[in-house]
Amino acid sequence: MGRSDGMNYAPKHEAKPVVGSGEFIFAAAALDHGHIHGMCNGLTEAGGTVKWVYDPDEAKVETFVSMFPGAKVAGSLEEILADPEVRLVASAAIPAKRGPLGMKVMESGKDYFTDKAPFTTLAQLDEAEACAARTGRKYMVYYSERLHVESAVYADQLIRQGAIGRVVQVMGTGPHRLNAAGRPDWFFRRDDYGGILCDIGSHQIEQFLHYAGCESAKVLHSKVGNYNSPEYPELEDFGDATLVGDNGATQYFRVDWLTPAGLGTWGDGRTVILGTEGYIELRKYTDVARSDSGDHVFWVDREGEHYEQVSGKVGCPFFGQLILDCLHRTEHAMTQAHAFMAARLCLEAQEQALNATPDTLRKPAAEGRGL
Repeated sequence: MGRSDGMNYAPKHEAKPVVGSGEFIFAAAALDHGHIHGMCNGLTEAGGTVKWVYDPDEAKVETFVSMFPGAKVAGSLEEILADPEVRLVASAAIPAKRGPLGMKVMESGKDYFTDKAPFTTLAQLDEAEACAARTGRKYMVYYSERLHVESAVYADQLIRQGAIGRVVQVMGTGPHRLNAAGRPDWFFRRDDYGGILCDIGSHQIEQFLHYAGCESAKVLHSKVGNYNSPEYPELEDFGDATLVGDNGATQYFRVDWLTPAGLGTWGDGRTVILGTEGYIELRKYTDVARSDSGDHVFWVDREGEHYEQVSGKVGCPFFGQLILDCLHRTEHAMTQAHAFMAARLCLEAQEQALNATPDTLRKPAAEGRGL
């Protein structure tokens, strides 16, 4: 299998436009994470038109324009916010800055679409909830491991069709390759990235709420640790948590930055969804030692055992639904309550997490490298 050191930040799928050219104009600002490319790919494939891009880093802007040549370079964020044609601003800022930026966007009368994690503190979340209610603007989140992965979309279709009965548990693993040398400084600063459960744990909690049909949940216990990167003392390279939903469904998930060098992709992300009449397993990005393709779906139901490789067959309807929601003020792509609840549970899991780092590996932050 070919080896991939980085994540595919700009997944592409068959375009299914829901609007014509120029009917939904958006902008991109704060390009600190490569997820911005996947976010904007999804919107343009659904018919959106990216009019503006802004970031103080010229190299990031140059890369963006090479991918989206129709985008004009704005001189400031204010130039974007002052344009009445722009309906939505997409952003992948440093995590600690995502909440404050979203406030500015919503106060300007535009919808906001941010990379996960959408907040690093509960105070930011509370302020954004109040602002969204006050302005009537959307604060949407790119929970990409469900929204931009076709096997995850297919699992949702199976669940909605009743293939496995009522969902009673969701188990997820979200391993990632660290690639420390290629990471920006903010990636290793706890106040900037928010912690591993706040960050990549957000994918897992959002999936649980969606697949199990929970409106809310409670964090039963959570743990974090730094097992392999003592030179970065503010980094958490492992985290896990257990939750119970308001409907009785439960979740266990594990996330980490411990993907071994020998794996052919950035992480072996998997999800197992247990129902009362069957179960589903997703091997999202690889099938170890068998296939370097992703989007493998295995399920067992009342009829028997099933397998489907769904890459290129399902699409990602979230982006078209989001565009139509912004135009019609509906909530088909994702409800605002769901986006905020997933964020709140991530922050609560992070806040109450036990630090399991062995004492022999603990190192004062002042002694760390690259901070």
